[in-house]
Amino acid sequence: MIDPQWFKSTYSGQGGQCIEAATNLITSHGVVPVRDSKDPHGPALLLSTSAFAGLVALARSAEL
Repeated sequence: MIDPQWFKSTYSGQGGQCIEAATNLITSHGVVPVRDSKDPHGPALLLSTSAFAGLVALARSAEL
């Protein structure tokens, strides 16, 4: 199994309400794991590539 290589968006800032994603598993497993950046040892949600794309689109369009 390939270990996830977690990253956080450079747009995250220091607000503390961020997720981390591991896009290195798209090719080998067809999923994008996401997790709460405040709980790196907690559970990860496995999203399909289309669900992850939808999440990114939602985050880009949301007024926060």
